[in-house]
Amino acid sequence: MQTQQRYYTPEEYLAIEEVAQFKSEYRDGEIVPVTGGSINHNRIAGNVYAYLKFQLRGKNQEAFMSDLRLWIPRYRQYTYPDILVIQGTPALHNSRTDTITNPLLIVEVLSKSTQQYDRTEKFRYYRSIPEFQEYVLINQYEVQVEQYIKTGEGEWLFREYETESAIIALSSVSLEMAIADIYEGVDFNQKESN
Repeated sequence: MQTQQRYYTPEEYLAIEEVAQFKSEYRDGEIVPVTGGSINHNRIAGNVYAYLKFQLRGKNQEAFMSDLRLWIPRYRQYTYPDILVIQGTPALHNSRTDTITNPLLIVEVLSKSTQQYDRTEKFRYYRSIPEFQEYVLINQYEVQVEQYIKTGEGEWLFREYETESAIIALSSVSLEMAIADIYEGVDFNQKESN
């Protein structure tokens, strides 16, 4: 006998999330636990965040880490991107200071359990956000960075970086970052569980 899937309203999800010990995402009625990050995942996310935080000082752009929730109204999704950059003032969803709607740049560090979702459905959901201009996916198991940049015609250009000597040009924030700096301190020989 199959058990029936329980669906939640966005309001029910937010109430549960306020008291939860661990973060979960909301996918149009379903609550999906967020997997824990590995050491390499945290090193990569920390490296990128620290670089963006420092480089964007004094500009009209600000970097945030994975504790800030993103609401995607078209697809009824609440998600926690690893890193996002907002241009100007954060657009707060329902006046909540923990949920925004206007990322310019989103960076995700790929895990074995989430990489397919991050590349497909999640990217489609992100593309529905008018302010969203750039998506960067970073592999934590080998040197590989995928970059998608939105053109003025609304098309998405793809670039891939597979050597530590390469430099990624983050067009949405007018910065360049060495791939070696993204992977600083990362040990690909570490056994990871996710």
